[in-house]
Amino acid sequence: MIEAIYFDNACTTYPKPEEVAQAVHAYITQVGSNVNRSSYGRAYGAEEMVYDARERLCRFFGGGDCRNVVFTKNVTESLNILLKGFLKPGDHVITTSMEHNAVMRPLTQLSRQGVAFSRAWCREDGSLPPGELEKCLRPNTRALVMTHASNVCGTILPVEEAGAFCRAHGLRFFVDAAQTGGTVPIHMQEMHIDALAFTGHKGLLGPQGIGGFILGEDMPMELEPLLSGGTGSVSHKEEMPDFMPDRFEAGTLNLPGIAGLCAGLDWLEKTGIHRIARHELDLTEQFLAGLNGLKARGLGIEILGKTGREGRTGVVSIRTPGHGLAQTAARLDEAYGIMTRVGLHCAPYAHRTLGTFPEGTIRFSFGWWNRAEQVEAAVEALGRILAEESDGF
Repeated sequence: MIEAIYFDNACTTYPKPEEVAQAVHAYITQVGSNVNRSSYGRAYGAEEMVYDARERLCRFFGGGDCRNVVFTKNVTESLNILLKGFLKPGDHVITTSMEHNAVMRPLTQLSRQGVAFSRAWCREDGSLPPGELEKCLRPNTRALVMTHASNVCGTILPVEEAGAFCRAHGLRFFVDAAQTGGTVPIHMQEMHIDALAFTGHKGLLGPQGIGGFILGEDMPMELEPLLSGGTGSVSHKEEMPDFMPDRFEAGTLNLPGIAGLCAGLDWLEKTGIHRIARHELDLTEQFLAGLNGLKARGLGIEILGKTGREGRTGVVSIRTPGHGLAQTAARLDEAYGIMTRVGLHCAPYAHRTLGTFPEGTIRFSFGWWNRAEQVEAAVEALGRILAEESDGF
């Protein structure tokens, strides 16, 4: 029987720590109550769990007030709330050419309502050259929104330098941390981040359906709530509360998801983010070396992004010129049990930057539970597939 090898951790981490599944199960089977709605001990216990999650996230990401941690379904919802709540007709915002559609689709919608945006152009390895942000400045620029790391090629963008740029020019700074939360250290206050959007099901090792954002202390009243509805607080009024986090949390929270996210954060704190990052980059370095070995044999492989382990996450995208990407990815799965992601990865302009549009790439993304022998197996499988295809099989 072929061993299943999961290399799609940039999409969602798998497996999760056992503690995460236990926490979700325990909430559903032993608690079950909502928060802010009921007046009995079990509901108060649920509220304590949610407050603990806010404190953990605030501490983990270097935020200020834990009341400014807002829960959503995912980073996409978070970015929609942030961008649509902050930007107004006549505003201009800067972004980069490496963004995910979670940034670009809201900005494109807003552009039809009078909000303009400019892309700072990145290099072919996904990195952002110094001075590119400055070129995009306009008198009406209000914010910079950018990903912390590319979901296509793993290149880390200079968030700390971008935060200093925003501070110098009086701009608000929004960061998409989908690919780095849990694997790359982030400190909002030190990096001058005004709003950080995160998702729970990737590096934070929680279940799908839970995410959120964290606001700087002076940000809440600068955003108009995108959603409105029941909060369980000031219920005699038909307007959303103006205090945090209720200002942005309409409706029932995903409490089993928050319980699972809490367990994931606990596991991360015990294991150590630096230890996790080092393991993933060791695998990345091994994989890059193996790919270069295949290239030396004359097999058709093109590696996108940075060539070494520095300045990147554990994400590697490749092209196989002369060989169909979808067919190669399907063969990896069917014949060797190796699961990857093929296509444009919801980031078409990133692929334009990398020179891989419209075909896309095959993406390998490594996680804590991957092993060196699995990386070796992937290199060997790629070699066999490309050799077979070259021979006409």
